[in-house]
Amino acid sequence: MSTDLPEYYFRVRENGAFVFRVDTENRQRRIEMDQIAVVNIKNGEIKPHGDRDLSDEDVEIIRDWMADRTELLAERDLDDIHRAVDYLNLTTHWAQTRANDEQLEDVTDALLLAMHDLRAVLVRKKADRIMKTRKS
Repeated sequence: MSTDLPEYYFRVRENGAFVFRVDTENRQRRIEMDQIAVVNIKNGEIKPHGDRDLSDEDVEIIRDWMADRTELLAERDLDDIHRAVDYLNLTTHWAQTRANDEQLEDVTDALLLAMHDLRAVLVRKKADRIMKTRKS
């Protein structure tokens, strides 16, 4: 384990994180984590924990983390979509080569509805982009 710990620790949660200040400079030489804030990435809110006052440095570090986290989540979203394309291809191969009638009966309606919904959204969004570029 590294002896140089970061000054801040972000415990990730669904919409953001709990922010802790890490302290190793104490008598017991133990790692202490003192919660200083709660962060909501969706609305950009930073709430000091309890009666804390956040320093400008605290806020700057938290905002930098929020920007980095938002970028990482966007990258993950796109990666998930690329994986979904792979899964669709694998599903097609499964349906064509290995699935029996009972298995196909079990999944066909759900897959057809999901693919129809996806196709409708993609076609509409594509048409919107084409119209936007033609207006430009």
